[in-house]
Parts: sequence; C-alpha cells; structure tokens
Amino acid sequence: MPIPNNGLITETNRQYYEGAQGFVVTGGQTSFVTTFNTDLIFGDWNPANTNYALNNFKLYTSPTGLPGTFSEYLSTYTVIDNVINITPALTNGVYVVVQLKILDGGNYGTTIPEKAFGNTTEENYGSYAYTSLNDIINNFMVAYVGKDKLIPSVKRTDVIFHAKRSLQEFSYDTLKSIKSQELTIPPSLSIVLPQDYVNYVKLAWIDEAGVKHPIYPTNNLTLAPYESPVQDSRGLPIQDNFGDNIDAESITEKRWRNNDLNSLTNNLNSGGNWIDNGYGYDNWLWYGYFGQRYGLDPQYANENGYFTINDREGKISFSSGMVGRLIIIEYVSDGLAYDLDTKVPKLAEEAMYAHIIHAILALRINQPEYVISRFKQEKSAKLRNAKIRLSNIKLEEITQVLRGQSKWIKH
Repeated sequence: MPIPNNGLITETNRQYYEGAQGFVVTGGQTSFVTTFNTDLIFGDWNPANTNYALNNFKLYTSPTGLPGTFSEYLSTYTVIDNVINITPALTNGVYVVVQLKILDGGNYGTTIPEKAFGNTTEENYGSYAYTSLNDIINNFMVAYVGKDKLIPSVKRTDVIFHAKRSLQEFSYDTLKSIKSQELTIPPSLSIVLPQDYVNYVKLAWIDEAGVKHPIYPTNNLTLAPYESPVQDSRGLPIQDNFGDNIDAESITEKRWRNNDLNSLTNNLNSGGNWIDNGYGYDNWLWYGYFGQRYGLDPQYANENGYFTINDREGKISFSSGMVGRLIIIEYVSDGLAYDLDTKVPKLAEEAMYAHIIHAILALRINQPEYVISRFKQEKSAKLRNAKIRLSNIKLEEITQVLRGQSKWIKH
C-alpha cells in the first residue's frame, strides 16, 4: 500500500524543473487534472484568436511519447479549475503533455512556433520559500480568531486590510522586495519610472564585460523643478484659457542635458593626451586634474555619470554622455502591485501575524492597554527577528572580506 504524501511539496521533479506534466489516454479519457503549484491560465485554444496569447501553457500530443514526436494540440478544448477537457476523446494510448511556458520553450513541439516560450516555469522556481498573502489571511482566521481566543470575531475584510498594510510596511525595509529593470538610455536621457516604483535603491551602468559601474544622484549639482511656467516680460507666469499656468520645457534640465561632464569632474583634458600634473607629465585621463592637485569633494568624484528623479514627468533623468548606456535600476515596490508580488517569505510569516494582531487589537474600544502594549512589544520583537533572518548574513562571507583588511574600519 503506497504511503500518502502529507508533505507540503506536491509537484514532481518534472513539474518543478521542466514545467511539464504528462498523461496517457485510457478508457476514452476526456479530462486531465493538472497538479502544478501554478494555476493554468486559459484564454483560447486557437492560435488565430488573440486570447490565445493569454495562455500560460501549451498542450501537446504524441502517438508514441518519444522525443521529437510531439506536436501542439490545436483542436477544441477547455480549461476549468486546472482541469483540461478535450472532446471528442483522444485515442487510447495517446500521450498528452501540458507544458507551462518556459524560457527555452520546453522539450515539446517539433517547430519553433510550437515551442512554449515564456517564463511561467521560472516564476515558480524558489516559490517554496514564500507563502501567499491569501494563505496568511486564511491561517490567521483559523489560528487566531474564534471562541476562547484573543480575537473572538473579526471581519475577514479587516484582516485583509491589515495584512495588505503589513505587507506594504514590510516591503519598504524588511522583505526582499527589491526589483530591477535592465534598460538602455535613449537620446532623450530620460526613462520612465517603473509602474510599481516606490523608491530607488541604486542605479548602475553595465560595461562590455558585464561589470557594473554605480551611478550616483546629482545631490547638490542640479535639480528637476516640479513646475516651469512660461513668463511674460514682467516675470509673471502666463495662463491658458482655463486659468492654469502654461508649462514649458525646463531650462535647468535642458542645460544639464547639454553640459560637459568633464567640466564637472575637472577633467580638463579628456583626449588622453600627456599633461602636466604638477609632478611631471602623466596620462591623466580618468581622474580630475584640479581635483587631484587641490583636493576634491568625494560626492563629485565620479565619472560614471549622474541621475536625478524628475517627479514632474515621472522619469529618471541622466547626465550628458550616457546615451546608449545599458543600465540596471534597482527599486523598491510595496509588494501589492501585481498578484505575483503578494508573497511573504516564510522567515517573516510570524512577524506578519503579530503585526495583524496588534493592528486589530489597537483599534478596538475598551481593550486593556496592557494587552495592546504586550502585542506591540511582540510585534517589534518578531519584526526584528525577521530582519535578522532575511539579512542573509553569512559568517564565512564576512570573514573572507575582513581577511584582507589591514586597518580598523571607522564607523
């Protein structure tokens, strides 16, 4: 008698790594129940229909199941609650494979257009380290709400609200919610902020060797004005027919785009010629000439370029000379922008429960203050534990860095 699997992992290795699940048709079978951790998304079975592109999987059949014999199934079928229904029934002995979309297209399909290209499978990698926000809410309702419990009753909508607020707060400084985008800077020297952008972490441009070079904010060098109204001869802003100020292109931003970065870094000779640095002739291409001789301001000791956040246009603007550079933007989201974001690391799960408990109790009338104080302390303690766990500090990595240090590091 087989031993039932009561563990939390339900996918087979083939489902997890390959993103595929296979069946063999028997007894006029018409329904195939998939058991992926990822729900099937079904738009249409017909590639000629625009909704077909919504599918996060492809369906293949083969008479023998041998490599190279699978072709995409392009007859009518439906998908309801991860169950694929094919009518009329396929011939007994036919092999059926459901392939979630994967970056390399998967092992099925005899032509390139048949390949299941996408990243559905990769998005599932590492998912065991997380639990969904919906599971957090369900677990909370079961474990913390009910008769003879601290919270006798609470509306599910209240728990959802506090869970979302908790996830937002955790995303800013506790959870691993840093996202990144790889972009190329256009001739306008500006790129639009990501749709789920909350705050930037860091920016860097990537050279031909794949090495990153940090890009720093402009600090006190320049700024992006929120408004730039057109003025008349008296200096007063001009209004349109609706009484609103007429905005024009910012002169400050235009001058910043057109400046010479070499003048900012005091690199007066940018051609790589031999110049006198005061101690004899030297090839002083990448370092500030006057900065080296007379002392430089470290915040401007940068030849990698600068960026500034343009809140007026919702863009990130870059300094001159960075056109065509490949950059990576790392930024913070609040964890609620998309369904895929609503994940909570299991290392912070207990801290989220404590946060929800305190939020609910603190808003109730006639609640003893010592109870609220107790759960406030518990919330802080568990949040601190979550930060330590998620900081991912490894002793061997720290000692490896410190081995090469020959002097004390000042704080």
